[in-house]
Amino acid sequence: MRRLYICATAVFWLLVATVAIVGNWSPAADPASAPAPERLIPVAELAKHALPNDCWMAIRGVVHDVSAYLPEHPSRPSVVVPWCGREATEAYETKTRGRPHSAQADELLARYRIGRLAAERP
Repeated sequence: MRRLYICATAVFWLLVATVAIVGNWSPAADPASAPAPERLIPVAELAKHALPNDCWMAIRGVVHDVSAYLPEHPSRPSVVVPWCGREATEAYETKTRGRPHSAQADELLARYRIGRLAAERP
């Protein structure tokens, strides 16, 4: 009976240790599966994408490729196109009329994120 108790106790603690080890391991901790660093996009590259069918804009330091979204934008694309290839935070936050975009618009915008605007060097 004592041998059964010792074996059962040993198996129990081995299982507890295994669960603790496996529970603390995550694929994100594995350097091979770490996310790639975010792409830095220089202002000069942003400026090359200033057409309705190739429209990138920087909003709050994040670059978005909104080319595919322009035809679906609630207002005419001609309202957005002047901001293609440029830093457009003020225009986005005020809609050029003092009204901010909605939280839903912010969520939608995140889908078009392609990188961060690189800081210009003096």
